[in-house]
Amino acid sequence: MIYFIVAMGILPNIFKSAQDQVVKDGHRIAEQVNALELEFEKLDSASLKAKTQELKTRLASGDSLELVLPDAFALARESSKRMLGQRHFDVQLIGGLALHEGKIAEMKTGEGKTLVATLPAYLNALEGKGVHVVTVNDYLAKRDAVWMGQIYNALGLSVGCIFHEASYIYDPAYQDTKSDEARDTLGSFKIEESFLRPVTRKEAYGADITYGTNNEFGFDYLRDNMAYELAQQVQRGHHYAVIDEVDSILIDEARTPLIISAPDQESSSWYKDFARLTPQLGKGVDYEIDEKLKAVTITDVGIDKVEKLLGVQDIYQEKGIKYIHHLENALRAQALFQRDRDYVVREDQVVIIDEFTGRLLAGRRYSGGLHQALEAKEGVRVQPESLTLASITFQNYFRMYKKLAGMTGTAQTSSEEFYKVYGLEVVAIPTNKPMIRQDLSDRIYKSEQGKFHAVVQEVKQRHEKGQPVLVGTVSIQKNEYLGALFAREGVPHKILNAKNHEQEAQIIAQAGRLGAVTVATNMAGRGVDIVLGGNPQDEEQSRRVREAGGLHVIGTERHEARRIDNQLRGRSGRQGDPGSTQFFVSLEDDLMRIFGGGKIKGLMEKFHMPEDQPIENKMLSHALESAQSKIEGFHFDSRKHLLEFDDVLNKHRDALYRRRREILEKASSFSADEADSEDKQDLRSYILEIIEKQGHSKEEYTKKEQELGETNMRQAEKVIALRAIDSLWIGHLEEMEYLRDSVRLRAYGQQDPLIEYKNEGHKMFQQLLQTIEENIVNSLLHVQLASQAQTPTISQNVSYSSPANSTSTSALKPVQRKAGSIAQPKVGRNDPCPCGSGRKYKRCHGA
Repeated sequence: MIYFIVAMGILPNIFKSAQDQVVKDGHRIAEQVNALELEFEKLDSASLKAKTQELKTRLASGDSLELVLPDAFALARESSKRMLGQRHFDVQLIGGLALHEGKIAEMKTGEGKTLVATLPAYLNALEGKGVHVVTVNDYLAKRDAVWMGQIYNALGLSVGCIFHEASYIYDPAYQDTKSDEARDTLGSFKIEESFLRPVTRKEAYGADITYGTNNEFGFDYLRDNMAYELAQQVQRGHHYAVIDEVDSILIDEARTPLIISAPDQESSSWYKDFARLTPQLGKGVDYEIDEKLKAVTITDVGIDKVEKLLGVQDIYQEKGIKYIHHLENALRAQALFQRDRDYVVREDQVVIIDEFTGRLLAGRRYSGGLHQALEAKEGVRVQPESLTLASITFQNYFRMYKKLAGMTGTAQTSSEEFYKVYGLEVVAIPTNKPMIRQDLSDRIYKSEQGKFHAVVQEVKQRHEKGQPVLVGTVSIQKNEYLGALFAREGVPHKILNAKNHEQEAQIIAQAGRLGAVTVATNMAGRGVDIVLGGNPQDEEQSRRVREAGGLHVIGTERHEARRIDNQLRGRSGRQGDPGSTQFFVSLEDDLMRIFGGGKIKGLMEKFHMPEDQPIENKMLSHALESAQSKIEGFHFDSRKHLLEFDDVLNKHRDALYRRRREILEKASSFSADEADSEDKQDLRSYILEIIEKQGHSKEEYTKKEQELGETNMRQAEKVIALRAIDSLWIGHLEEMEYLRDSVRLRAYGQQDPLIEYKNEGHKMFQQLLQTIEENIVNSLLHVQLASQAQTPTISQNVSYSSPANSTSTSALKPVQRKAGSIAQPKVGRNDPCPCGSGRKYKRCHGA
């Protein structure tokens, strides 16, 4: 149905009418909120909190959230006025309504998204089920919990904050000596010391509203489904979430899963061998590169050459598929990945650069052996390969929420994807003040050298008249190259990239000063406000900067996604400020070269135009827009394709995690003091069903129960069942990965890879469930008491990899128990596992 609507051109009209309706409803809500303002201004602090309890009572009595919405928004606004000195604009109330209705609010830079989120967060928290406010990094999570926590606290709600090192509750009594600093609403106070009281993870999630990063919410979900006690689980469901920078999280990072892994004992030495071999292979002869697909393929000539270098007759027969996989990764590392563009080498480690933000992703690693190939290429220590214990994509994690909403300054160009994948509509929220920024037409040059020369001359002229300029680059390499050109021309400037990101706040704070020139990667494109004059209190300098034209933004290359270009433009013209933007493009840029620039460049050669003279041609402008549209569509299809495959594994994950939780719940209902009570025998009944299904007698089970004792038997049942699920799930993840690789080849046989993956995956999952039950029965009937007992938790040495820089290698401490536990028979690491899985012991229960 959706395809038919799109094909008929109706979908854009539906979006437009939905947006018009939200804005219309928003104005009506704003009138109701405004009408309550005088009444709520008269309330004292105690009465303000009493109003919150009054709204909770109304909801408990049957009123809907929509009925209490005007009161809730009015209370949040009043609290903000008192605590922060900030009053929500009417357009912010419209944004709050869009978020409450489960939509994406597109709001321009400087329109106050952080404050807008307090409206739906407060309203939905009244239901008492917990609201999650999702940010892109720990700093923002802490800052917003402290900053906005003042609003919620004055209304009687609790605020939690989670990040990878600790968890907190906002508590104004915790650091009362910091109260004066905490009134600094610009966020310049030391937030790590202000009113955040350390608490357990579970307490932070138990708060009415919890702030945290997308990574930590996802990792906590995975960890909860690896816990061996219900008390170890920290989350309390997925009720409502508001995602800041929603396009970054749900689109840019959608293809990279969150992974909890453990080191594999069989780290290969092949990486270093291939790192020495691949430089001897020639591009276009031994291997081919597809820049559109970002893929590299070795040719038959290349295979012959590799076989000669290795001294083998048939690499496939003598070395196997895994060896070929290492070869392909080494080629990808050599041919497709560039140092200081895709990654940097820092402290003997390969650190990934986020292509969308330009920031370092410390701790994140490429999967499938690619990261090890890069380490071998750069001559740093090659880390061991890892075994995936649990994983989930952001697409599937955030689709678990009953209601989801998001905020960003750039969503319209991806509205179709948001709707098709997440069911989210995009609503463009009107600005509080008219936007007066000028977005100038692109300047297109024949060569990259001519383009950069023109950029330098343009910046030089604007600098001389005192206008601040922000120059955006797509890589560290070009960032530093352009900086060298400015230095040669005598233009004072500041460089900002992933190598000196620690100075980001300081550099950005000065980027709006008179005559300032800042050269930055994409990291300056999101989440920062450049204040004209550099200091809100310096009115004279601010006035002079405005007279000079405000901040001028120059993009030195078009990005593959128009959203990233729009983010860069959004640094200028905030809150009605003057400003201007322009992109300088060359026909040698990757976007133009890969997606149609070759023919155009040949045509331009006939014009014999100077390198640094812009070409004004409608065909070129159209080709640029077409290239971006084409690659956006390609990436959308890629993410959609990934999601279709991941949905198969997600069904397996949901079913297995549900079964795992049932076992925990059944086990928690047991009490040694009431062992004879029928309703306390849930897990026993479940185990007996499995035993009888597997063809064993109840007498065998009863004999073992008498041998171990009632309490020990219940503990053994729980631990064995959970271990069986966890160890075999690890193998299933690995096998599904292999299946995914193999079904791609079936397309050559006119078979649909997705259908094949679904069918084969279903059979494998059914076999997994069967093997789990066999494992439980065999282990339980042969279990013996051990002298020391311990309830398993997340394994030590686990690591967390993700699309962003929130990574940890810490583990939960084991919970000691007095009851007896199972004792596995002594088995060699390379012997078959006694559980009957068919895997080596070191790959199964020995892991």
